[in-house]
Amino acid sequence: MSHAIDLDAYLRRIDHRGAVAPDLPTLRALAVAHAAAIPFENLDPLCGVPVRLEPDALERKLLHEGRGGYCFEQNLLFAAALRAVGFAVHGLIARVLWNQPEDAVTAQTHMLLKVEARGECWLADVGFGSMTLAGALRLEPGVAQDTALEPFRLLEDGGEWRMQACVRGDWLTLYRFDLQPREFVDYVVANHYVSTHPASTFVQQLVAARTVGDRRLTLRGREFTVRRPGMEPERRTLRDGAETCRVLEREFGLRLPDRAALLRRLDALAADGQARPVRA
Repeated sequence: MSHAIDLDAYLRRIDHRGAVAPDLPTLRALAVAHAAAIPFENLDPLCGVPVRLEPDALERKLLHEGRGGYCFEQNLLFAAALRAVGFAVHGLIARVLWNQPEDAVTAQTHMLLKVEARGECWLADVGFGSMTLAGALRLEPGVAQDTALEPFRLLEDGGEWRMQACVRGDWLTLYRFDLQPREFVDYVVANHYVSTHPASTFVQQLVAARTVGDRRLTLRGREFTVRRPGMEPERRTLRDGAETCRVLEREFGLRLPDRAALLRRLDALAADGQARPVRA
């Protein structure tokens, strides 16, 4: 893919005002700023709108329309920005194990990045929703690594890696993966499943997340949660679709694409208690 990202527009979108270079401080700073500025959200698949991964579509939606996206959108955009800075970046794909048994067999539906900085390999992932990595991890197994929020670590066994986060004292697995670089078409196929299959969470339920400062904000359906390390989560149930839209705008910084259509969809979910098929 030969498209060159508008790096200046990207840096404005994430409000990064310092110099950039292909080094670790830049990698970490961009990951933290990206996670704070561009929220994780699934409004398009929820409302039956196709999710496009072409570079121009990603720039238009995430940089210029005030939107967010999920892992493929987030990490493809981040990879393009990192390459424009001068990093060597390879896309990987993972099987999600968050809230699943350790031995669960799940589909390859999550994207993450391997990044080379000054001769060292790091992992970055600005698209894992409620547990997005605010920073970067050295590609080194068995070592707890601090981030702006929870400690993370990597485990490795026979070429299979697991990403874990320490949540309230327990090491929990986010996903498992290998280090085989993936092609763009692999993400296109996985994206089609995640954004259209009736069993996909992103078709069935509203999901939004933002990682900013010392807080993780999440919204699943009408449950809005604020999490801070070492503290009990603060939860509240939103009254209706109108309040949900206000929280998406004020707390997650989203510019809603079609407020009326989203309200209809949220009302349908509330009435059914589950998802209905939606026409694009």
